[in-house]
This record gives sequence, C-alpha cells and structure tokens, in this order.
Amino acid sequence: MWNVKRRSLPGCGWVAAAVALLIAGCGGGSGASPEGQPQALQLKGDNRPDKNILEIRTVNNRADLVSDGDALVELVLPERAALPSLTVTLNGRDVRSAFTTRADGRVLGLLTGLAEGPNVVFAAVGGGKSAQLTITNASRNGPLYSGPQVVPYFCATPVPQPTSGSGTVATPATNASGLSGQPGAQCQIATETRLYYRSNAAGCTLALPDPSPAMAPNATAPGAVTVPANPCFRPYDAAAPRPADMATATTDTGATVDYIVRLERGTINRGIYDIAVLYDPARPWTPTAPQPQWNGKVYYNFGASTGQPRRQARPATAWSSLDAQIGRGWAVAVNSMTDSARNSNRVLMTETVLMMKERIGDSLGPIRYTMGAGCSGGSINSNMSASIVPGLLDGITTTCTYPDSETTTLEVGDCVLLVEAYQKPQMLAKWATLGLSQGAINARKAAINGHPDQSACHGWYNAFGSNGRAGVYQQRLVANNTTGAIVQQPTATNNCEMPNSAVYNPADPSTANRPRCNAWSWAEPVWGRAGDGSGAAQDTRDNVGVQYGLKALQDGAITPEEFVLLNELVGGIDRDSTPRAARTTADTAALETAYRAGIVASGRQLAKTPIIDLRGWDDSNVNTPPGITPGTNAIPIHHQWFSFAIRDRITAGYGDAGNQALWRFARTGLTPPGTMAQDAFLAMDQWLGALVSDTSNTPIEQKVRNTRPASTADFCVLPGDATQSSRITDQAVCDADPFLRPSLSPRQVAGGPRSEDVLKCALKPLSMADYGGQAFSADQWSRLQAVFPSGVCDWSKPGIGQQAALSPLDFSAGPGGVPFGPAPVSSFAPR
Repeated sequence: MWNVKRRSLPGCGWVAAAVALLIAGCGGGSGASPEGQPQALQLKGDNRPDKNILEIRTVNNRADLVSDGDALVELVLPERAALPSLTVTLNGRDVRSAFTTRADGRVLGLLTGLAEGPNVVFAAVGGGKSAQLTITNASRNGPLYSGPQVVPYFCATPVPQPTSGSGTVATPATNASGLSGQPGAQCQIATETRLYYRSNAAGCTLALPDPSPAMAPNATAPGAVTVPANPCFRPYDAAAPRPADMATATTDTGATVDYIVRLERGTINRGIYDIAVLYDPARPWTPTAPQPQWNGKVYYNFGASTGQPRRQARPATAWSSLDAQIGRGWAVAVNSMTDSARNSNRVLMTETVLMMKERIGDSLGPIRYTMGAGCSGGSINSNMSASIVPGLLDGITTTCTYPDSETTTLEVGDCVLLVEAYQKPQMLAKWATLGLSQGAINARKAAINGHPDQSACHGWYNAFGSNGRAGVYQQRLVANNTTGAIVQQPTATNNCEMPNSAVYNPADPSTANRPRCNAWSWAEPVWGRAGDGSGAAQDTRDNVGVQYGLKALQDGAITPEEFVLLNELVGGIDRDSTPRAARTTADTAALETAYRAGIVASGRQLAKTPIIDLRGWDDSNVNTPPGITPGTNAIPIHHQWFSFAIRDRITAGYGDAGNQALWRFARTGLTPPGTMAQDAFLAMDQWLGALVSDTSNTPIEQKVRNTRPASTADFCVLPGDATQSSRITDQAVCDADPFLRPSLSPRQVAGGPRSEDVLKCALKPLSMADYGGQAFSADQWSRLQAVFPSGVCDWSKPGIGQQAALSPLDFSAGPGGVPFGPAPVSSFAPR
C-alpha cells in the first residue's frame, strides 16, 4: 500500500501534507515495522494519545480507495479490552468471525463481500467502547483516481482472434490472455491459480513455462509459439509423488523448503497480472496467517519500452525470470498495465500498482515493503511511481535509467528535428560549400547533439521518433548510420495497434473524432482536451526559443552561419507530430499538470525513496568501450547523463542526493557485470529492512539517508578492467574515463540544465553577448531575429508552469487533478 511510515500525528500516524495525505493514512501498509504497520499504527507500542479508544483501520490501502470487494482490516483495541466482548458488523452483517488475534497481538480480519460504494464497519467492545469506519469500495476493473478509462480498448482472449470487420468498425487481432475465461466489458477475466515447481535440471531456462502465441494487430493467424524444451518451472501436481528433480529454496530467513510456486493470474485495471510466491500446498494460507516462507516483501517489476496500444496483453516480464527473488521468499508481481510498452499513462500506471499491492496484501497478508525495479521504460515507471505517489514503492533498483517519460521526450523530439534538419538540402549544401568530409560533418552533428557521435540521435529517431504520431503515418527511418540518410516506409501504420481505417488520419479531417494514438491522447483524462477544436489532447512538447547548437557555436565547433541555418531549418511539430516550419508550442495547463502531478519526476519527491541506479553504457554504436563491438548496439539511447539529471534534481529539491546510489560500468553495455545486479538487490533489501525498522518521527528523507548501508556507496568499474572486478570509489577517476563521463543532450547544448526538467523555457531578448565572442553578420543577425521573434530561452529562470509537485493528485473529477483530502479515519459510534 502507499507508505505510512512517514511521520506521526495523533490519531492518524502521518503528516497532514499533500503527499502524505494520500498515503494510506491510518490504514497500515509498508511501514516502519514488520508486516506493513508503521510504528504509529501498531497495536503494541502505538502512539495513540488515548489508548482507551477503539480504532478501525484498513491495512492495505486508504479506506476510500479500496477495490475488489474485500479489505484487510485491523482493530486497535482499548487497553485491557476483553476480546470475547468484541462485536463487528459490516453493513449490519455480523463479521466477528473474520477476525483473529495474531501472534504479534494484532487483531486482523479480511472483510469480503463489500458493495461498490460506501460500506460501514462497526466494532464495539465491553465498557462502551465503539467505532465505525466507512470503506469505499471500487471494482477491481478500475478506475480509482486516474479518470475515465479510454476506449476503445480491445480485450485479450484465451486464443488469439484475427482482425475483423472493415472501415471505422474494424477491430484488431486480439492477444492471448494466458487465461481460460472470456473477457468482460472492461476486459476483466476470471482469476486462475496454478502450481509450479522449480526443477534442478541442468541447463534449464527461466523462460515462461506457458507462453502464448504472438498476434500482430492485422494478422489473420497467430505466430508460432516456442514452449521451452527444458523449463526451470514445471507444472506441479500436489496429488502426485514429489518430482525427483524438484529443487529446494533457502529463503532469506534461512528456511529451506521445497521450491513450489503458487502463481495467480488475473486482471486488474484492464491489465493482465501475475503474482508468484513460494507455496506449501499441504498448509492453509490466509492473509491473517500467511505461510512462513513468504517474508512479507514484494518485488515489483516494470516492463520496458514505451507505447500506448489499444490491445490488452500479458505482462512483458516473465514471472519465472524472477527466480532469484522468489527463491529468497519474496512475492513477485507484474502487470501489463504497468509495462511501459503497453501503457504510457503514468498516473494510470501508479493506480494499477496501488491496486496490485492491495490485491497482494488482501490475499497474502500485510506487506512489509515493496521494491520496484525495471530497465529503460521500466526505470521510468519505477522513478515516476516514486514521484507521482511517493511511498508507493519503498525503494527502487533501476538499470538503463531515465527519470520520466515527459522529459525523456525532450531528447527524443530534439533528435528527430535535428536528424531531419541535417538532411535538408540547404544544410547539405552548406556543408558541401565548406568542403567538409563526412567525418567532419558527423563531428558537427555530435557537437550539436551533445553526444559522442551522430549515432545516438539516429537511435532515438528509429526507435521512438514516431511514437508521438497521433494517427496514421508512414514511418521514416535512418537507413545509413554514417550519412544519416532517411528512407520512408511504404506501408502506413499507427500507434494504437488498430486497423488504419478505424483511427484518426491527419490527412482526412473527417476522421478527427476517431481514436488518437499518442501518449497525450491515451492520457487525455490527465491532460484534458485541447481547446482548439482539433480533437487532440493537451500537450507538453515545446521548443520555442531553443537555440540548437549554442554551445557548439560558443566552442567554435560550428560557424555562425551553420548555427543560424540550423535554427532556421529545425522547425517543430504540430499536435499530430507532423513536421512544420514553426516551432512546437505546449499547452500551459498541461505544463502545470506535469509538474504538479509529479509526472516530471520531482527531485523533492524522489528524495524520499532509496534508489540504486545501475548505470550502464549505451551512448553510441560507433565509438564503443572495450568489450563492445561497434554497431552491435543498434539503438544507443540510454545515455549516462540521465542518471546525473536525476541526481541534480534530487540535489536541487532536497539539498543532497544521499538517497541515490550510482553504480557505473561500461564494458558490458547495459548488463551489470558479474554479481552487480544481485548485489544491488541484496543491498536494497538491507537498506529497506533498516528503513522500516526506524520507528522514529525523523522525516523520511533523513531516515533514508541515515539507514543507507555502506555497501551502497557510489562506485564505478572501469571499462579497461577485463575482469570487471575492481570497484573504484574515487569519482574523479570514474569521471576521467571517456566511457563513464556523462555526455550532454541537444537541449543542454542549447544552454539548458543537466537536470533537463524545463519543458518550456522562459524567454529573454536576443543579445550578441551570449555567443562567446562569435560574430554575426548583419544578415545573419536579422535572420536569427526572425527565427526567434519572441526571444530565446532564459535558462536562469524556471520553466513556464514549473512548480513544486503536489503529488499525488486525484483525476477522478477531471483533467489537471486535485490533491487528495485526508484519509478516512474511524470515529466513535454509539451502539
């Protein structure tokens, strides 16, 4: 649940600030003590000012954000209360039998059969002590606070179904669900459980034991499915003899058990999920009495990439690949709606994590703490969870790290514009006039882009340069990594994974009301509809006033004429991502929402979460470190500067980045060398164990820093180290290595901060003094004034709409969001 370990207030247990107000107040959860309860909310040693009152608390979520018809509830009894006198009702129905006293003295009960909407829990004990709490329950199909669900959305089916229909009613092929039931109106599918055992067979694979065939959006038949010939996880029959090849698992409490896994698969918030945990089929398991091999910890993995297809699918991460976590006693969780490739609405993503954690807590028992993890788009979701809903994840370990999707889009968009500008006849003619070799031209591109060479912007262009396209388009790709030559694909496509005839087409105004396929329209309940009648969502993209290549000019890497010509040619895009001569202009309301909601990852919010960032190398496919063959990493887009942008934001927001551990390497690309990944997991586990054991009222930011283990100190492994075994803690040595030193982005070359958190800059008048002594002719200066009639970026000022995050925000009443009010608490109720 959303963390309640923050600070204490009488009768509630957490700070009444905008962030903490939403975080499960008075409801328990991953907190400052074992099994989810913060010290302020424990039955034993709790800090209630009046210990003679009776309190009712939801354990796994706020009482007004419960879903799926059940809630784990704790009764905090008055001192010396006679337990036999306890009575409990739910909507007038006797539910006393649901409650039991655990070994730690806590009185817990799982209440089931909640109606959608308000439900009243009443409890009383002898001596006239009584209380009631209203629990507001929603469907597990969502939404809770992300706003109305976007439609159309096409459900997965037990067996993939081919595309059907034609014209505006054409439907895409369906994905396989991995479930046997048929989907309902909100793509809900009946939950199923299965048992697997871990084989000790040599050479077995951790691939999914039950993969589904792939189905392209416009396919008439599914592709072939590859079932592992030697899977590590195999179906287990509890009635059959124990398999001879069954492995054992030793949990982090030292218990050795048969390695049997209970897999639960179902749907939550239109995403398909898997939850896997060690299981003993010979023993009962209830949320009030979990089986002991579960350590109360949750490992939540987020899938990579980014996208917004309108087709339900299975999770990107195979639960079976999380063997290292399962075997140590963790519950592991994945959901396709928290995979970045399937859902780029980050508010919806956090809502899904919240609902997933409640499902885990209500079925397995109170969660002690949750560790988030992911690479690339998975790192985006890890960091954005910590920013949009601080405390939703107790700690995160990331690789291939980006801070958030909104500001990563800055580099993507800039690279697309620059790659196109470099190929325009005027630019090519200018370079030909200068007599430049291709190598000299590429050196200029590198200086303008801020990258080691031209290949990184080519990577962005090819991988995600079309992701912002709102409707039908023909993709353009860099076909020659040396010259940057571009080719256009002959076949039209769209980002909804729907038939082209059923989606918006920018070339046909009559299609304006059809589904749009970029991230902003997918998250329209967050951003709101643009007021220009276009039918598009409001948008945060902007490059007004951006002087591309400014640092390259100041350093003498390009001439004043090249600088002026580049900025004349670069232009911008419209809401559909169609190129245009005018610069791109953001919607002010969208900018404000991005900052207020924590969608631009807030350093002040991130400062509250332990972070271990395993910063690998992916900056070029031309100039590569030892161990990597040039050309083998086709899309070099995970640049090292992104991790330092996060550090700069945290430092600016809190004063230091003591909560961020940065482990750098390059020789192995994005894959941590040796045991580094496992070391990070174990170090974060140690960090979180210490953090939740700190029951003081110290602010969470300081707790995180106080409990940071020495083993998480920043280090690097030099690419010249063939064994990748020496960890260097002298950051000056690390920074001196050309493959570990962070590069820049096009926006940073234009003068922007490394934090890269300014979506739209404030403007100032053009001034000759800003160009490092470079002299412009009268004609060049006049042309530059025409490019920037309103002025150029003033990076000394905050960005337009830039403000402190007030996250989490509630979007259920409409776009823009509002802060949540105080969480419901129980109150005295006469019998």
